[in-house]
Amino acid sequence: MLFYKLWRSFVKEILLLKRDIGGIVIIFVMPLLLIVTITLIQDSTFKNLEGSKIPIIFIDKDKAEVSKSIKKELENSKTFQLLTNYDEKSAQNAVFSGDYQMAIVIPENLTKDLNSNIDSKVQAIVSSFGIETDSASAKKKVDIKAKDIHLYFDPATNAGFKNSVMNSVNKMVFEIENKKIYKAFQDQLGTTENLEENKNLISFKEITPKKGATEIIPNSVQHNVPAWALFAIFFIVVPLSINLVKEKSQGTSVRVRISPTPYFVHILGKTFTYLIICIVQFLLMVAVGIYLFPYMDLPQFDVTGKMFHLIIVTIFAGLAAIGFGVLLGTIADTQEQSAPFGATSVVVLAAIGGIWVPVFLMPDFMQTVAKFSPMNWGLNAYYDIILRNSGIGGIAKELALLFLFYLAMVSISLFYERKQNAV
Repeated sequence: MLFYKLWRSFVKEILLLKRDIGGIVIIFVMPLLLIVTITLIQDSTFKNLEGSKIPIIFIDKDKAEVSKSIKKELENSKTFQLLTNYDEKSAQNAVFSGDYQMAIVIPENLTKDLNSNIDSKVQAIVSSFGIETDSASAKKKVDIKAKDIHLYFDPATNAGFKNSVMNSVNKMVFEIENKKIYKAFQDQLGTTENLEENKNLISFKEITPKKGATEIIPNSVQHNVPAWALFAIFFIVVPLSINLVKEKSQGTSVRVRISPTPYFVHILGKTFTYLIICIVQFLLMVAVGIYLFPYMDLPQFDVTGKMFHLIIVTIFAGLAAIGFGVLLGTIADTQEQSAPFGATSVVVLAAIGGIWVPVFLMPDFMQTVAKFSPMNWGLNAYYDIILRNSGIGGIAKELALLFLFYLAMVSISLFYERKQNAV
């Protein structure tokens, strides 16, 4: 008997949705338009985060060993694409006008002056130890002016990027100078050991999780498919709360209360109905990521071996959204209250939860605030599955938070409903 009542409640919800064409459009069509539009807009930004090469201007006035070494290091990096058909004045104008983020200008005679400076200092040091050197060279006074490598930056360039580039160039010059000093001592001392090829004593070794994915930062599709699926899931708050308000204004809720069917069955009927909608929404988003995005020169959304876990997260995220919608519809007295507040609250939760802008790009304070958004819990669970190949155990915390959020919202709704009826 209880299952029959639950079934009839489910049918009632389907009939209510069929009469609300606008609500169906909001639930299914609007998220699909958003995911395509936002992914296309954000794709270039995510490519930069993934390490796509940044075009920079490189001007070589030295045209010798040092400048060639710097150029080779920059070309071999995964960060820069060098443009060489500029002079210093045109490069400065191009960078300051925002056409390029930076330009590097290697000064004239850098290699020649560096070699002369090193030879002079090495000979002076060797002579101080009483070792015979070329006396003419040792006594020769070398007056070499300091050399500046000019770095032009777009005024709008991030300070962190500037520091990173300057540190990288400084490191390259230091390593080149270091090798030359080793070579100069080797020549003066006549040693046969090749000092410059000695390996560094200290180096960096990257440690990654054994079962972790190769990409810790998601690409545009890996972020936007789960993110906008969550946004679509939580946007059911609007039609769900409107339907609850309609039931109150039309007297349906009164008939439900005086019927022998418990009120929680009425809530369960709504839960099952909208859970199915949430799953359909997610499957549509995944279909766009798998079949449509490759035709738009976007990465394909890979769900190989992950679909079951993703559906589980979708169910728990759907429960959280349904609980929030039930609470809003229970408290609101009119559609004018429920619809605007529901839409606004979902947008706010999405903004702080990392849907619009990924959490890892937010300032520290907002990253802390994001932890209180149920959308962020769902997004983290999706990330764990997509990027880190986590199983159910790895996302248990997020699933528990989403389910507790649902229970809390429904419990408050039932308490509020009983209190209002008691009055």
